[in-house]
Amino acid sequence: MNNIEEKVWEKVRLARHPKRPTASFLIKQLFPDFIELHGDRQFGDDTSLIGGLATFMGQSITVIAQEKGSTTDEKIARNFGMPHPEGYRKALRLMKQAEKFHRPIVFIIDTPGAYPGIGAEERGQAQAIAFNLFEMIAIKTPMIGIVLSEGGSGGALAIGVTDTLLMLENSVYSIISPEGFASILFKDSTKAKAAAALMKLTADDLLSFGIIDAIVPEAKGGFHEDIQFSLSQLRILLQKYLKQLFKLTPENLLKIREKKFRAFGVFEESNAEKNHGK
Repeated sequence: MNNIEEKVWEKVRLARHPKRPTASFLIKQLFPDFIELHGDRQFGDDTSLIGGLATFMGQSITVIAQEKGSTTDEKIARNFGMPHPEGYRKALRLMKQAEKFHRPIVFIIDTPGAYPGIGAEERGQAQAIAFNLFEMIAIKTPMIGIVLSEGGSGGALAIGVTDTLLMLENSVYSIISPEGFASILFKDSTKAKAAAALMKLTADDLLSFGIIDAIVPEAKGGFHEDIQFSLSQLRILLQKYLKQLFKLTPENLLKIREKKFRAFGVFEESNAEKNHGK
């Protein structure tokens, strides 16, 4: 394993560290007056995705988060942070409520991916994710996302179409897990470390591509080594970007959001590249 692979895999390892705080802990620290709301009004309540009302710096907000759980029992109860379609429908219900009352929304992204079970597919998992993507681009209220640990595939993107996206320094955000990527590319899931180095899934990579807007610093050794340090940095960034977004009219907010997402993947050929084919 080369140095690049070692550095990237260390990020993956820290993102998955068993002592790394989960969304519930983050909510208690940042939004101590949080009131949870339940249910999608169609099927039931998905405990892997939590949401509700809170305040931040005196401002009423809506918080929507993916929760993995900390202990073994909690992880099982939370389905290891893998939401079902009713979780995404609950999230959208709360987004629409926030829009109605002009509350900004803070999302905490932390999932290896949406749950791929038979029941979830029968209840419309792919449709629920796609519908969230469709609706979020037009929600008329400021939205800020935080990638806490893992942001996996459409399961993360279903609450990731935000005006501002922050990533913790040792979090990862990608279309698939390194193990899944290795299984497809190398036909060998044990080559996950090599796959991770190719995936450009770190906060530094995504900041350079313009996918995220800022990196939340962590202490040496990871978030769990000095939780208050990262929380203080996160508070500063949340306050900064909420203040910026509040200055925008709903119309300008939507224009800037659409422009941001349309720009992903756009590139221009240099003159040297154009002439190379002649």
